[in-house]
Amino acid sequence: MRMGVTYFKRYRMEFDLRRPLFEPPRVSSNYHLLGWDDSLISLHAATKYECFRFEIDANVFSCLGDRDGCRRLMEEISKREGFVHGATWLLQFQPPGQPAEYCGTIQGVRDKLGLGGIQNVGVTESHRGNGLGTLLIHQALNGFLEAGLRRAYLEVTAQNSGALRLYRRLGFRTVKTVYKTAEVEYV
Repeated sequence: MRMGVTYFKRYRMEFDLRRPLFEPPRVSSNYHLLGWDDSLISLHAATKYECFRFEIDANVFSCLGDRDGCRRLMEEISKREGFVHGATWLLQFQPPGQPAEYCGTIQGVRDKLGLGGIQNVGVTESHRGNGLGTLLIHQALNGFLEAGLRRAYLEVTAQNSGALRLYRRLGFRTVKTVYKTAEVEYV
C-alpha cells in the first residue's frame, strides 16, 4: 500500500435560528433521546465509530474510522469551552424486552463568533431512513436556541449526497465551499 494526499470538497451550510424550526419527525416509541451526561462519553464514542467507520468521512477525518480516535474526539469536543450540553444527544433503540442499542449521536459547540456548530451527525446504517438524522438535528438546533444562539452551521463532504439532501431539505443553505486534505491509501 502506498500513501498519498487527496482533497475532499466540503460545504459549510448554515441554518438561521431566528426562523421557526421544522417539525421533529415522528419516530417509533422504541427510540429514546438521551441528553448529555459525562457518563455517556464512551457510548457516544462507540456509536460515533459505528456510524462513521465505513463512510467517506472516515477517510476525510481518520479518527472517525478508529475506536480510540472516536473516544479522543468525544473527549476533546466535550472539554471545549463552547461545548453545548443541550445540543448534544445520544439516540438509543430499545424494543420491549430487548437490550438497548445505541444508534445515533450528535454534538454541538458554540464557536468564538457565537454560532452553533453541529459536530458529527451520525446514525448507524441499520437505523437510517427512519427520520433519526432529522430528529437529532432538530434536538441540536433546539439546544442552540435555548443557549441563545441565532445561527448554526455544519460541514458536509460533497460526496455524502444523502446527508447533503437532508440538510437542504431541513433548510440549511450552503454558504461556502472548503477543501480538506487527507492522507489516503492507494492500492
